Amino acid sequence: MGFEDGTWLNEPASWRMAGDRLHVVTDEATDFWRETHYGFTRDTGHFFAVRAAGDFTAQVRVRARYRDLYDQAGLMVRVSSSEWVKAGIELSDGVPMISSVLTLGRSDWATAPYGHDAGDFWLRATVVSGVLRLQVSSDGTHWPLMRLCPFPRAASYSVGPMCCTPERAGLSVDFSDFSVGAPAGKALHDLS
Repeated sequence: MGFEDGTWLNEPASWRMAGDRLHVVTDEATDFWRETHYGFTRDTGHFFAVRAAGDFTAQVRVRARYRDLYDQAGLMVRVSSSEWVKAGIELSDGVPMISSVLTLGRSDWATAPYGHDAGDFWLRATVVSGVLRLQVSSDGTHWPLMRLCPFPRAASYSVGPMCCTPERAGLSVDFSDFSVGAPAGKALHDLS
């Protein structure tokens, strides 16, 4: 399953599909966040979702040029407006950080410096038996773990590329090599 099966949550004004590439330019003041620290809820980010029935592995390649605070692009897995995770690169204090936000009623936020080219990277999400594993790759071959956490069990999930710019409009993002299929079934420390 790939882009051909997708639909928008918060369709951006500017986007196009060309072969296996989805190009998006973000709208102004877009974000996904619930309550924690800031006290507000935002559900306005751009999310191009396909439906995965039961457990799955999804991956995508992301190319973007981050410029302003909170510019972000990556992958989202969503059960509902209050149960989701987003992961990718997010600009924080002038530095591109590998970032994930897990929301189960309220959002958390975990970041770490990313030691590779933040403008071109890969993400993988695997959901199996109520557990979510997120992996990041600089080359699409070697997949270090970035997060392992409980995640709601559901009959189906929405999964796909997401991008947001809470402080501006105009982040240009190219998503490619998107796939969703059966869980990879790899051991936790198998980084292939």
